Amino acid sequence: QLHLVESGGGLVQPGGSLRLSCAASEFTLGYYDIGWFRQVPGKEREGISCITGSGGYTTYVDSVKGRFTVSRDNAKNTVYLQMNSLKPEDTAVYYCAADPDCSGVGNYWGKGTLVTVSS
Repeated sequence: QLHLVESGGGLVQPGGSLRLSCAASEFTLGYYDIGWFRQVPGKEREGISCITGSGGYTTYVDSVKGRFTVSRDNAKNTVYLQMNSLKPEDTAVYYCAADPDCSGVGNYWGKGTLVTVSS
C-alpha cells in the first residue's frame, strides 16, 4: 500500500511563502498522479491541485491559480506544492493523495500538514 507523508507546513505571515512536500518511501511515486487537497475544520476537504505521474499535466482550483505551483521530482520520490502570496483563507490542513487521472478522488491519504497564515 502506498504511504504518503506530507511536510513543510507551519505558521507564515500573509504574503509569505511555504513549500510543502509529499514523499513516498516504499513505492515509485512516478507511477501515480498526485493531488493536493486541503481542509478547514468544519468544512469539506477541497482539491486544490494535481500533477500527473510524468509531470506533464497540472491543474489548479481557481482560488490558488497563479499563487501555487505543483511540481515533482520522481528521482526523489517527492511531489511539491510551492505556495506564494499566502492569504489567511489558505489556512488549512494540507493533504496529498494518489489522484488517478487527476479526477479529484483521492486514495492513500497522508496524515496532512497544518498551514497557518496569520500575522
